[in-house]
Amino acid sequence: MNRNILSIKGLSKHYGSKVALNQIDLEIPEGSIFGLLGPNGAGKTSLIRIINQITEADTGKVYFKGDELNSQHIGQIGYLPEERGLYKKVKVIHQLEYFGRLRGLSSSEARKRAGYWLDRLQLSHVRMQKIEELSKGMQQKIQFIVAIIHQPEFLILDEPFSGFDPVNAELITEIIKDLRKSGCTILFSTHRMESVEKLCDHLVMIHRSEKILDGKVSEIKNRYKSDSYIISTGDALAKDDPNYQILEESVNDAGFPSYKINSRTLSSKELIRLLNERTELISFTQYFPSIHEIFIQLAQPESTI
Repeated sequence: MNRNILSIKGLSKHYGSKVALNQIDLEIPEGSIFGLLGPNGAGKTSLIRIINQITEADTGKVYFKGDELNSQHIGQIGYLPEERGLYKKVKVIHQLEYFGRLRGLSSSEARKRAGYWLDRLQLSHVRMQKIEELSKGMQQKIQFIVAIIHQPEFLILDEPFSGFDPVNAELITEIIKDLRKSGCTILFSTHRMESVEKLCDHLVMIHRSEKILDGKVSEIKNRYKSDSYIISTGDALAKDDPNYQILEESVNDAGFPSYKINSRTLSSKELIRLLNERTELISFTQYFPSIHEIFIQLAQPESTI
């Protein structure tokens, strides 16, 4: 059973009269990809800055591998900020060496690792170019290398796919998966809900400075399931049956009618029996909301799944 690489207890942060974080408790399992979600202004950036020891909490504690977070842990943490920060007039290889040495690597080891990651990210041809001469996407890749060059145990990625086309986003996705396989724990803050579903094992959602959702992705989706089902049938489904309501209808890849239906009066077994009496039932699946739908429901209470 994995232990927690990061534990947060009763964390609060104020900026004057504004509450950024209010009594946040959080545990991030070692070896996981952990999603950090929330609307703009929810408190995510404040939390990340405290973990990175950029700012201090007003109350509460952060523990890294069981020890209270301190300056000695900086070398074990990698950080890709949403606001990128590279020296525009410095050549790529010199910049990567510099940041590697700041993280405790020797000059030769920093150069070796820089070369590996430039090859992996298809940037070997720009190693002697200045940052300002590169495209935005290339600069994003260099910033990503800066975050991982020292092989951190814990990696914080704040909107890592910002500015990437689909091909490069997929490349970064594969690298993130490989980093997790190698033992790195990743805190992943993003507004791209499809990335959360694809990558994250656990997630937490912060809204108006409060933690409002926390758990495994699969458990959260199960928690928010409704009395809705996705079915396909051999014939068109009657629209006026009082036992169910048709929410959506389409045609599936095999050319059969497909529906999202809801029944508040029948169990799944009763509904299957009823549908088999009415038509040829080809498939019947419980509908689970996407993380995007859950996010919208919680961030905007007037919305419903």
